[in-house]
Amino acid sequence: MKKTKFLSIIFSVFLLSSLFAQEKSLTAKSVIESAGKKSSVADSISYIKKNVASVSAGAERRAVYAFLAAVLEQQGQYSEAQKNYAQAASIQGSAQAVLEGVPNKNSEELVVDAVRCALCAGDYASADSYLNSAVRNTKSQDISAHVKLYEQWSALCKAKKESDTKESIAMLKTYSTLDSMKIVRPSVLLTLWHLTGEAQFAENLKKNYPKSMEAAIVKGEIQTLPTPFWYFVPRNGVDLPEISNGGDAAPVVVAESEKSENTEKSKKSEKSEKTEKIVRQQLGLFRDESNAKALAERVSAKGFKAEIATEVRPSGTKYFLVVVNENAKGTIGEELRTAGFDCYPLFE
Repeated sequence: MKKTKFLSIIFSVFLLSSLFAQEKSLTAKSVIESAGKKSSVADSISYIKKNVASVSAGAERRAVYAFLAAVLEQQGQYSEAQKNYAQAASIQGSAQAVLEGVPNKNSEELVVDAVRCALCAGDYASADSYLNSAVRNTKSQDISAHVKLYEQWSALCKAKKESDTKESIAMLKTYSTLDSMKIVRPSVLLTLWHLTGEAQFAENLKKNYPKSMEAAIVKGEIQTLPTPFWYFVPRNGVDLPEISNGGDAAPVVVAESEKSENTEKSKKSEKSEKTEKIVRQQLGLFRDESNAKALAERVSAKGFKAEIATEVRPSGTKYFLVVVNENAKGTIGEELRTAGFDCYPLFE
């Protein structure tokens, strides 16, 4: 009788343990769907980070890491994004679609994503490490094209003066003519235009890739975020197109100053750039003061203390900047993005 009762207790404990394990074991679909229901992007990111380890299947956990990396990249958190892309790439298992709308990527594609984010963060050492992995020997022409482009981007990240970019420019000009590089040709042309200011590259984009983001950039409709690559790499002294926002158009994040300040900042080392203190976040730049005031009012309505600063370019054009001062915790950028505002840091 005692033996039967003892076995019954053991069975009950085992059953409860099994049920608890099943409850704790999550799927990629459940984690991603639950994250999407959170009230803010920051809460979604926090939820995924907390629960990714509870996803038991390797291929599904890899999908969650890849999804998290994509969200972090969209939020401009490039260092964190590259780590999660790399983590996803390191998990064994065949790629599979776990949820509609979630990209189905293999390890090579995830490594390439990690490289891109590392370069956006100015971390060319990590980018080179990824590029020197097995991805260099890929049999995929598309992956190979990205690897070749990002190799040149990495070299450009290390450039200290304009002459250091000549070899990369020569390689990129060759790439712009190769069929094997077709998938990255818009990026190649944009890079060449950014570095040289030569109209032929802009015209090529507008003629052959009129609906691409790259074409929109050269037309001045949108502008690249001032990540280390696009902002600090030495250029041929040409001004990028000025952007004028009108009506209710969404604010465009732009570089805080023109050629003179870019030249000074491009001379700083990556180490010193990382130690600079963030003093405020810039949300938009306008020619029309009324547009700046309208954005400032929307930002203030969300509980932030928005201010309008002015800046006069060498061309004599006066701009109105919408800014919010950094707080003691250094979290204003994240709070603004969570509230739906694009922004980038301004340093002391």
